[in-house]
Amino acid sequence: MRIEIHSATAQDTREVGEALASLLHEGDAIALTGELGAGKTTFVQGLARGLQIDDPIVSPTFTLIREYRGRLHLVHVDVYRLERVQDVIDLGLDDEVSDGALLVVEWGDAVQALLPPDHLTIEMTVPTTDVERRLIVLSGDGPSWHARWERLESALVRWASGSAA
Repeated sequence: MRIEIHSATAQDTREVGEALASLLHEGDAIALTGELGAGKTTFVQGLARGLQIDDPIVSPTFTLIREYRGRLHLVHVDVYRLERVQDVIDLGLDDEVSDGALLVVEWGDAVQALLPPDHLTIEMTVPTTDVERRLIVLSGDGPSWHARWERLESALVRWASGSAA
């Protein structure tokens, strides 16, 4: 399952995150991937807004983990600076998911094997020289995402450039 969407501005990227928020449940995990500056934290800002989180959302690059309370307990993680898998394991991310948190991991492709098998991967790229424009590709793994996929497609139809199951 895969959906490709385009975001023309940072505000669009936030709105995509906000649209996704309504479909999220306790214990969900999201891997955010993409090069530096692709808009991962901007996406999380919109996601947080959709979760009724009022706190400012900033990158957890130097703190590794930031937690926020809203409709769901959001655990926002950045593993960019971690060099060993053991460093990631030591963060206890599996415990956060087990406790019902929504886990969002920037640079999640580096720790894909440590995420629950039922998770969403969001890849963000800058396909043109337009510094604002983003290609966002969502891929769902596991029965939970299979059950929500049509609703996800509907929530993101405004930005859709084509989708395939």
